[in-house]
Amino acid sequence: MSVRPDPRLRTSMGLVLLACVPGLLVLTWLHGWGLLLNMGLCAGAALLCEAVLVLLRGQPPGTALSDGSALVTAVLLAAALPSLAPWWLPVTAASVAIGIGKQAFGGVGHNPFNPAMVGYAFVLLSFPLQMNHWPGPAPGLLDSLQQVFTAGDQIDAWARPTLLDGLRHNRSLTIDELFASHPGFGSMGGRGNEWVNLAFLLGGLFLLQRKVISWHAPAGLLAGLFLFSLLAWNGSGSDSNGSPLLHLFSGSTMMAAFFIATEPVSGPRHERARLLFGVGAGVLIYLIRTWGSYPDGTAFAILLMNLLAPSLERLAAPRQQAAP
Repeated sequence: MSVRPDPRLRTSMGLVLLACVPGLLVLTWLHGWGLLLNMGLCAGAALLCEAVLVLLRGQPPGTALSDGSALVTAVLLAAALPSLAPWWLPVTAASVAIGIGKQAFGGVGHNPFNPAMVGYAFVLLSFPLQMNHWPGPAPGLLDSLQQVFTAGDQIDAWARPTLLDGLRHNRSLTIDELFASHPGFGSMGGRGNEWVNLAFLLGGLFLLQRKVISWHAPAGLLAGLFLFSLLAWNGSGSDSNGSPLLHLFSGSTMMAAFFIATEPVSGPRHERARLLFGVGAGVLIYLIRTWGSYPDGTAFAILLMNLLAPSLERLAAPRQQAAP
């Protein structure tokens, strides 16, 4: 028996893809053709993996592919991965995201973990060297193709440390000196990443206006990150962990708040639980950024909160009074 795709899900996924456009445009402006190559590789691997696994379960693959969820996972992964990663890295990440993060649990509507973050965490833990190569000035199309498909070593000539990397490894410069001298620092956050975060914020506000997502998880994440970074802020000295504004407009903060923490299946259903989910994710992102081994802790923060989602659901659910 064929199962028809839910038209509401397909509409929601289409709006999410549309809301990603401003952030993707800014990322393309910053990193060049590498982002588009990432998107093509992630999308191809995700759709192929989805089709094969659904077919093996005896279901028509067209039904699963038409809901758009695999494409959304691919786009979010492409935006998070290094823009000139070797071709097999986005292919592996997307295949793991769909195969393990989604289809292993029964497909859309059944995944306990955010599929995109499962794929991202897998390649981050498995291939840390490739995941920490971030290019400087965006190369042209031919250079990008050569780097992605031949795994040339010239990326070391382009690599530059990100703001969060520079902040974690700083031992002697004040924050003002870092902003003046470090290539990863911009006006108030990461160079260029300020505009990326603003663009994803714009897309997130569009999703809120269209009622595709609720405000609870984004507000909780941003509030948790802001308040905890404010409490832990130790000024502008060389031992500073960065201001709240710096953390809000660096890394993947806005994409995490509006596009990742709001994934409806792996997160809580109750509004109060979503708020707590977001707060916990924001605090964990700050803790991992500041004292963990990775410069941006979005994937691990979201996956840890996915584990806690059932407990948050029980905590937030209204208690039923016993009948007299």
